[in-house]
Amino acid sequence: MPHISELNHLCHPLRIDRYARNAAGRDLIVGDIHGHFSRLRKALDAIGFNERSDRLFCLGDLVDRGPDSPQAFEWLAKPWFHSVLGNHERAALEWASGALDEELYVANGGDWNIGVPAQLTVDRAAVFADLPVAIELETPAGLLGLVHADVPSASWEEFREQLRLDSGRPNDERSTLDGAVNSRRRFKRGIGGPVAGVHAVVVGHTRVGRPRWSSNVLCIETGGWFDGYLTVVDASTLTTAVRLR
Repeated sequence: MPHISELNHLCHPLRIDRYARNAAGRDLIVGDIHGHFSRLRKALDAIGFNERSDRLFCLGDLVDRGPDSPQAFEWLAKPWFHSVLGNHERAALEWASGALDEELYVANGGDWNIGVPAQLTVDRAAVFADLPVAIELETPAGLLGLVHADVPSASWEEFREQLRLDSGRPNDERSTLDGAVNSRRRFKRGIGGPVAGVHAVVVGHTRVGRPRWSSNVLCIETGGWFDGYLTVVDASTLTTAVRLR
């Protein structure tokens, strides 16, 4: 197993990236891809995605479980493709640092990243370590927050501050990061109110049968990698642009 001396070196600092409104084309948002990039390409072709003017924002979990996981790095190199950190990217960081058990990693779909040259594992982890925890996206309707799982704070500003504090903590004490990439409380247990300071938050992570709102938080993880369909929404209206089985 490859080792990186310090996991915190890979995921410090925790940051939020911001993107201005797209004046040239569309901004689209997609949920968990989980190694199904061929399916994503079909979805983009179905809506006439224009790589010269449109942008695609992913809610994390690019890898594991699907056949195209290694393609994640090709997609992340595209100037119009942007993603936040998901729990499966974080798992790749933990695997590279020796902090994740192989049996658990395989059970969660990480077999594509096992048995490869040690330097490749390190290089892959470095790419994932550079992903933001969240994205702020300006739209005609107002500011959107994009996070993998949830915003574990009552306001976006509080979330920002808690992430700043988490940046100085050991990896196993980063409670706000844990909530952002792992929490299912809102859409599994109905726990969580509106997030102040943003028009809406869009998340993935928790599988729902169809796009579902909880206060001003929209979940679009409709299980395209499993037995559901891949959902792409238009950021300007938060309505479904395409869904593909």
